Amino acid sequence: MHILQPKHTKMNEKEVNELLAKFNISKAQLPRIFLTDPALPSNCQIDDIIKIEREDPETNKINIYFRVTV
Repeated sequence: MHILQPKHTKMNEKEVNELLAKFNISKAQLPRIFLTDPALPSNCQIDDIIKIEREDPETNKINIYFRVTV
């Protein structure tokens, strides 16, 4: 992982269920990320949900994004 690359983490099943319930959505409604993306952890498979944490340099706040692998 490169120092400028945001942190990508594979979510476990419990976290996924909590996320989908919190936002009342399905996996199909999440943005997609290709399985071949070099930023993904090595143990990812199709239909996994990835949590991406990006730090905003101006506010030092961490923004969190979610993607489903395809």
